Amino acid sequence: MSRLKGLKADSSQFTLEGEPFHILGGSIHYFRVPRAYWEDRLLKMKACGLNTLTTYVPWNLHEPERGAFNFQDQLDLKAYVSLAAQMGLWVILRPGPYICAEWDLGGLPSWLLQDKDMQLRTTYPGFVDAVNLYFDKLFSVIKPLMFEEGGPIIALQVENEYGSFAKDEKYMPFIKNCLQSRGVNELLLTSDNWEGLRYGGMDGVLKTINLQRLSFGAIQHLADMQPQKPLMVMEYWSGWFDVWGEHHHVFHAEDMLAVVSEILERGVSINLYMFHGGTSFGFMNGAMDFGTYKPQVTSYDYDAPLSEAGDCTTKYQLLRNLFSQYHSEPLPEVPSPQEKRAYSTVFIQHHLSLWDSLHFADKPHRSERPVNMENLPVNNNSGQSYGYTLYETTITSGGALNSRNSIRDRALVFVDRQCVGSLDYKTQELALPDGKGERTLSLLVENCGRVNYGKALDEQCKGIVGDIVLNQTPLRGFTIFCLDMKPSFMKRLTNSGQWKTDFKSPTVPGFLQARLSVDGPPKDTFIRLPGWGKGVAFVNGQNLGRYWFIGPQHFLYLPGPWLRSGENQIIVFEEQRSDDKILFTENPDHGKTIDVYKLPFCTLL
Repeated sequence: MSRLKGLKADSSQFTLEGEPFHILGGSIHYFRVPRAYWEDRLLKMKACGLNTLTTYVPWNLHEPERGAFNFQDQLDLKAYVSLAAQMGLWVILRPGPYICAEWDLGGLPSWLLQDKDMQLRTTYPGFVDAVNLYFDKLFSVIKPLMFEEGGPIIALQVENEYGSFAKDEKYMPFIKNCLQSRGVNELLLTSDNWEGLRYGGMDGVLKTINLQRLSFGAIQHLADMQPQKPLMVMEYWSGWFDVWGEHHHVFHAEDMLAVVSEILERGVSINLYMFHGGTSFGFMNGAMDFGTYKPQVTSYDYDAPLSEAGDCTTKYQLLRNLFSQYHSEPLPEVPSPQEKRAYSTVFIQHHLSLWDSLHFADKPHRSERPVNMENLPVNNNSGQSYGYTLYETTITSGGALNSRNSIRDRALVFVDRQCVGSLDYKTQELALPDGKGERTLSLLVENCGRVNYGKALDEQCKGIVGDIVLNQTPLRGFTIFCLDMKPSFMKRLTNSGQWKTDFKSPTVPGFLQARLSVDGPPKDTFIRLPGWGKGVAFVNGQNLGRYWFIGPQHFLYLPGPWLRSGENQIIVFEEQRSDDKILFTENPDHGKTIDVYKLPFCTLL
């Protein structure tokens, strides 16, 4: 079924199918929500009075190795967009290729960084070629979902906040052409914050703005730039994200409602970013770096109208009342909340030290000099993207070990498998104890998340990225293990008969295993690990993400659909200090809070 009159921006008001249309949108990222819950979250969106779903598309998940594409299961974008259509929601797609999103490298695949001359988000040939191959595949999936083909996609965003990056004036026209040359005829838009709007626009592409407060006459500024065009806040920030070691950001419901009310009263279209944040499961969180590197937490709750676990908040209720005024018919009923369960405490039964797990990893790589993780010859030569990398070499003396700031991002340092300290951006020197003869120096390096916003995208190689010196002499002769903790590795680990039950030998760094028995249908829960240090938790092979005692996040969301009735396996990889038990709760502890509305805007960015 083909249709002609899609979303148009030919006057001061959007039209859709020839009728005036007010976009009431919300962002939910399919890759941050367990597939079993897509329907629940979209039903809640519809019941809140929204008419449009927006989502980013993460290239690094869809092409994890060069030329190997994945649009299945959790990444079935076609199924997600089709589900939105079934709910009566329109869709604005934001295919990037760069998406920011507080997501590792802003959604760009880390294998792009294997080219030492790579210039991301430019018309550098290596980037252009990779984008073209990816878009060929992506648009073969989404082309049938366009409005003119009878699908729900009424608009696409060209890249993402390029005005704040703006390194190459030919780049945005290239991305626009990428879309149009692949048969996209729907409305195209760009989105930028106040600062980024200064960047010149493109013919036939509508500018939209991203903001949280209506200071500086931002919307009037946009109107002046585009007279007789519809106005849209593409990202109305309903909350904010968190970084490790700082407070949990909240944006009070009443403050938010006042701004949203004013935007709607002015007839301006809106997209709530986020309507439902979800979770950056696994190792996929991004990081900030405006002079200080700050990795983001696992939870992407965002203080959004729907919580991380999909619960309706006060914000949701207030927004629903407000949006209902823009509908002539009553809104659908809100689906009942998901049940939560605080399961009984489970105790650690088995453990396997990191050192005993190494033979389950891929064959180690030997190299005279350290090799950064992206350039390791693993994963069909697409390198290592995420997780940990272990570097080992031989030393014959103690003394001053200096990282020369080559550690990305944290390293635990061991001499003959005894931890002697850690290195990171702040701590770049460590005293190694004296000893006789040859000893093994090991550095367990964690990629804590690549920067997702700002000018430093090209400098996001991880692992050891240069020389490490001992008493001024560069270390040589490395054996390097890729520990990306992929499902295949976790499966080999699980099935090995080498787990220990006695706790006399050291358990950390290492893997600790417990069993959770579930009676009846599984329910959502939150894992708590008080007394533990830093690491990652896996349940039935699913990587729930990182935990770290410094907070603010003191829980990991465990969705019910990832559990099963009967026995469930929990494996925790812990770096530094473990407890003998794992706790469960019905309510997450986000830690100390800070109100984003009281912060100067520049501190947020």
